[in-house]
Amino acid sequence: MPDSSDLRPRRMLPSGTPRSARGLLVAASAALAIVALSDLFAVFAGARIYLLIDEDQGFAAAPQQRLDAAYSLYQTAGNAQGIVYLPCAVLFVAWFFWTRRNTGLLAPDRFRKGPGWAIGGWLIPLANFWLPYRIAVDMWGAATPLPAEGEPYRASIWPVNLWWGLLVSSSLFDWYAASRYKSAETLTEIRAAVMQYMAADALHIAAAVAAVYFAVRLTSMHWLKATATSPYRE
Repeated sequence: MPDSSDLRPRRMLPSGTPRSARGLLVAASAALAIVALSDLFAVFAGARIYLLIDEDQGFAAAPQQRLDAAYSLYQTAGNAQGIVYLPCAVLFVAWFFWTRRNTGLLAPDRFRKGPGWAIGGWLIPLANFWLPYRIAVDMWGAATPLPAEGEPYRASIWPVNLWWGLLVSSSLFDWYAASRYKSAETLTEIRAAVMQYMAADALHIAAAVAAVYFAVRLTSMHWLKATATSPYRE
């Protein structure tokens, strides 16, 4: 008697051929490197202000001319960050969407939401603290090599957790530092706020490095698995 599971309708595989996302990966990685450099520039400019403001027994002072020059450099660093962040975000989300599409072709049963959520998930307030992470976890699981016969299936997701943890924490810390900097009135308060901004920028640098590692690993895993389990080739 045939097994009853044979009578169940089987999920249709999505039509389409996986296409390499390595071009977008290179562009996104280069953009992340530029963002990290802009953050490093901001740390340097912030350190100038922090060291310039002398604090002695609760009183802060600084030479006005040098302080104005330091503020000008810090403003330039902030403008540079604003200029490079948007194109970097666009390139990374484009890579994210393309990789979601490719991994969806490879393992459609691992995803609960369509490929469009790989873009839309970043745009929904509050939900963007969770949805892209869930999609990244699903992509990582879909790209993880199948275990050898008799071995348990394990998909270590620490690169995903590291990237997302640094991204969220740096964003929240940046928001907190910005609010402190805007409300600062005395040199002592400005000095403390700049120090917090420097910490946020350092977290941004770490998040950019983690994002490159996550993206490179995921793209490599996907294409190794795709070439091993399907007739498609680059």
